[in-house]
Amino acid sequence: MPLYESVFIARQDVPAQDVEALAERYAGILAEHGGRVAKREYWGLKNLAFRIKKNRKGHYTMMQLEAPADAVHEMERNMRISEDVLRYLTVRIDKVDDEPSVMMQARSARDDRARRDDRRGGRGGEFRPRAEATGERAEAVRKDAGEAQASADAGPVKEESR
Repeated sequence: MPLYESVFIARQDVPAQDVEALAERYAGILAEHGGRVAKREYWGLKNLAFRIKKNRKGHYTMMQLEAPADAVHEMERNMRISEDVLRYLTVRIDKVDDEPSVMMQARSARDDRARRDDRRGGRGGEFRPRAEATGERAEAVRKDAGEAQASADAGPVKEESR
């Protein structure tokens, strides 16, 4: 059976639970026609590149499908009819990936980073640098600072004219 990847964008004023219900409805349509959803991801409410039907944001949902072409056409027909779906795109793929999509990987990478507030010891706390200069690096910094101070104490340097 052919494999497809389908992404649809739902309106921003629709609750996330209703977006999940839409995805379930489309999965049911595929099941009625002999297909199945191999993987489904809700990417969240994201900004659109341009306004679509007076919406600046949309709920993104991606589904990887294993279904005959008739089932995909019926699902797309229902997406076209639905007022909650702003846009959809379905493309044929070679295989279904078991790992999370790039959109989900980017989200988990953002969650793993240290927040700016954590470095400062919480909101409004005193600033703590990420790492203290130690060892050879600290010695080099002290040496450079000492040379700069010595040259400042020596006074202005007169340039020789040629």
